[in-house]
Amino acid sequence: MTLGILTLDTPFPRVRGDVGCAETFAFPVRLSAVCSDADDDVVHRRESALLPRFIAAGRALVEEGCAGITTTVSFLARWQRQMTEALPVPVLTTALLQIGLIERCLPHGLVVGVVTNSAADITPDALSAAGANSYAPIEGLDPAGYFGRTMRHGAATLERTRMADDVVAAARRLVGAHHKVGAIVLECASMPPYRGEVEAAIGLPVFDAAQLITWFHQGLAGTTPRYGRRNLW
Repeated sequence: MTLGILTLDTPFPRVRGDVGCAETFAFPVRLSAVCSDADDDVVHRRESALLPRFIAAGRALVEEGCAGITTTVSFLARWQRQMTEALPVPVLTTALLQIGLIERCLPHGLVVGVVTNSAADITPDALSAAGANSYAPIEGLDPAGYFGRTMRHGAATLERTRMADDVVAAARRLVGAHHKVGAIVLECASMPPYRGEVEAAIGLPVFDAAQLITWFHQGLAGTTPRYGRRNLW
């Protein structure tokens, strides 16, 4: 069963483990780049005028036989409800959707913390839209660091160790500042390749988008597509 993945047309490399790399998954995926040069609009300016473009791209993937839709853009959490209302297949917009479930699994008094590429853009409203605690502890990567610069400006290749170091540093700051953090969610769809380094550094459970998408696909894998073209409108 094929899963559709909506992406932004971004300049940085999508290495194995990244949600935007088809080789990350042991099942068929179909990638669809929705927008060019729209990262600031979606992430920072929260430009709602782009929502119809994501919906149209999702419908096109369903027409091509995808049984579910996911994205590489965690900040689409704020549109989770609108996308499920508009599309006839299950939609999983973001790694943030798992926060509530993980928190309910933790020992009493512990909470889930979030490591993100852009702390200023995970607002209480975005967390609430994902069904999470609106005031979950959050730590962002250094925007001037290697990971942040690579994401913004792109490169022909990336240095895996330097990418991992930046994610680990943010995770360490998070648990150092919030002693009740019992697990971490990596918000960014480009962070899953570095989950192992984060786990080793902080000794806590770490969850990411690629894990969640694999679980999502497993639930869809045995289903038969029931959605014809006429159901898309």
